[in-house]
Amino acid sequence: MIPMRQNLTEAPAGISYFVGDNDVLRNLGAVPAKEPFSDDVLDFLNEVSKMLMADSRSKLYSDVITFAFWIRRGSTSKLRERFERSDGNFRLGRGAVFHIAPSNVPVNYAYSLAAGLLTGNANVVRIPSKDFPQVEIINEAIEKALMTDSGKAMRDRVCLIRYGREREINDYLSNLADVRIIWGGDETIAEIRKSPLRPRAGEITFADRFSVAIINSNAYLSIRNKSKTAEDFYNDTYFTDQNACTSPRIVIWTGNKIDEAKSLFWAELHKLVSEKYRFQPIQAVNKLTSACLLAAAYSGVKIEPSTDNLIIRCKIGEVYDGLMDFKDNSGFFFEYDCADIMSLRDLFNDTRCQTVAYIGEPETLIPLLKTGVKGIDRIVPVGKAMDFDLIWDGYELCERLTRTLILS
Repeated sequence: MIPMRQNLTEAPAGISYFVGDNDVLRNLGAVPAKEPFSDDVLDFLNEVSKMLMADSRSKLYSDVITFAFWIRRGSTSKLRERFERSDGNFRLGRGAVFHIAPSNVPVNYAYSLAAGLLTGNANVVRIPSKDFPQVEIINEAIEKALMTDSGKAMRDRVCLIRYGREREINDYLSNLADVRIIWGGDETIAEIRKSPLRPRAGEITFADRFSVAIINSNAYLSIRNKSKTAEDFYNDTYFTDQNACTSPRIVIWTGNKIDEAKSLFWAELHKLVSEKYRFQPIQAVNKLTSACLLAAAYSGVKIEPSTDNLIIRCKIGEVYDGLMDFKDNSGFFFEYDCADIMSLRDLFNDTRCQTVAYIGEPETLIPLLKTGVKGIDRIVPVGKAMDFDLIWDGYELCERLTRTLILS
């Protein structure tokens, strides 16, 4: 039975509040919708940005700094210009948005919250279950910003919570929502969908995805600052232990200087990983196990020699069907020397394929895209794979999180 919205009172037991409280949560459905990109929202997010930039702890986490830049007034004003519609109609947020953030990507929840605010909605966000330092830093900045003059109007629009897997809580929050956003992957989507939405409510789901890197060897060798390129690739991959859907799992090499480029690229990355990455013994065991399972499943797999287990590279002779079933994290890469871009069609036709991070000319992919592949939603330079946008996984969030009132 699909419920109508009830008169919500006390939320079920088991919810921990990090920003907001039970009063904010139970009244979320009564908060008026705003027009997208209203000035008070932009001012509030800019206040959060300033607080993050002034916090010395933020400098330790590039993902926090990136988020702070994304929500500063100059950035959100450009988003407003980009997504404004001049068709004479009127737009408002959908109402209350229930966000389920992934448990293993620290800052995703904050981007989801910002998207909900920018599109004129009130928001309850289930934050990551792990105690990431980034979450603490951002939550503190949000709390402080809500206490400022620019934050007063946002106090009934932001509720950040944490709870376990209680079906009763999922039911309560789903019944409250005008839109439900699920970032957690296939299993989380299946679990949350056991809690029905009201008939007019919408849903946006971000399922399990994988991403790739395509590096033109000639273009890489022409780069002067190869340590900067290693830093960019590190941020796309190791910074989230490859747990982000945007993190490349396979490195595809093109051009005619592949061996030379590989040698330099992996050496630069290894030097950086050795300096920055905290490596646990269980990660080495898991990666070596995955490599051996892959080699047992397919012929032509070569585990490239290495001095340690910081980087595990499995060179493949072809892009096998089911290859991504063997993916791992913490520096585990498939590697493929590509002589013909069309040999990647089956990989890119997989609807789970999300982002291509490239070094070289992205235009070389256009003939492949024109074959009608069903995967690939983003093509970005290496180092930009984690950059959030209001178009994500092929969804235009501004359209999905607002409603249009026709004026004729």
